[in-house]
Amino acid sequence: MEGRPPGTGTNGGAIAAERLTKSYGRSRGIVDVTFEVLPGEIFGFLGPNGAGKTTTIRTILDLIRPTSGRAAVLGLDSHEHAIEIRRRTGYLPGEFAAYENMNGRDYLGYFAHLRGGVDPERVRLLAERLQSDLDVRISSLSHGNRQKLGLIQAFMHRPSVLVLDEPTQGLDPIMQQEFHRLIFEAREAGTTVFISSHVLPEIERLCDRVGVIREGRLISVEDVGTLKARALRTIELQFDGPAPRGEFEGLPGVRDVEVHGDSLRFTVAGDLDRIVKTAARHRVVDLVSHEPGLEEIFLAFYGPDGGAPEGAPEEEGKAAP
Repeated sequence: MEGRPPGTGTNGGAIAAERLTKSYGRSRGIVDVTFEVLPGEIFGFLGPNGAGKTTTIRTILDLIRPTSGRAAVLGLDSHEHAIEIRRRTGYLPGEFAAYENMNGRDYLGYFAHLRGGVDPERVRLLAERLQSDLDVRISSLSHGNRQKLGLIQAFMHRPSVLVLDEPTQGLDPIMQQEFHRLIFEAREAGTTVFISSHVLPEIERLCDRVGVIREGRLISVEDVGTLKARALRTIELQFDGPAPRGEFEGLPGVRDVEVHGDSLRFTVAGDLDRIVKTAARHRVVDLVSHEPGLEEIFLAFYGPDGGAPEGAPEEEGKAAP
């Protein structure tokens, strides 16, 4: 890509964290967080609110300093080369704040000037796609419209790396779809994308791999397909006759089978093939699958405590990027 000098992290990673720890006095925000994001990858960082997502991001970008460990972006040490990293990174903080007395056009122009210039046509097209009125004073913008402005400033200089913390909060469904298109276009252009979210369906749709963090500890890094396959879900089957409870109780992964008249309700982890084939022996009137919430997945697969320490509340990005 034009204007992108070479450089990757450890073992070719675009973003790398090695035993990254941030302590808050007697409590710890994140503990020994280690992962690597590959060049051109869309990487999801998944966890409930307060899990340590924002603390990790802000430490990687040298917005706060780690207690121990190190991080690199594009092969550059996060602290030693912070200015160069910020030049080549687009960042949307979880709590996006902008200068209230400016309008969107002046705000973006100010940051374009700090970056040494940005193509005005690129800004215009992004504003058009996100339906953002750049002539309105920022103080009068709704939360969703401020979020659009934050996305424009993150994308406008065609960064090598995008770091987006809860990027779709406040966006309506149409704008969420447009955001997804922007992400896929960025990946096709060679940009590495790091998305922090607590919204599982969004991560499933966008990301190649996902890191799961809970109470400050990175629990797992795996393909999105693997994460989905491990998810515990609830199935309800209604038959046109007596519910064949015994046929389902012995199936792999099936637990907590309940009978309610002609209906069966149970939870299952993993592959649904045996369940579908067993149900097909009977006439099924209705089938409902309840997808699990994020915390349910954590509790089902990693236990109620996960061995994690007490964690301090995350530091959210309050300042303009």
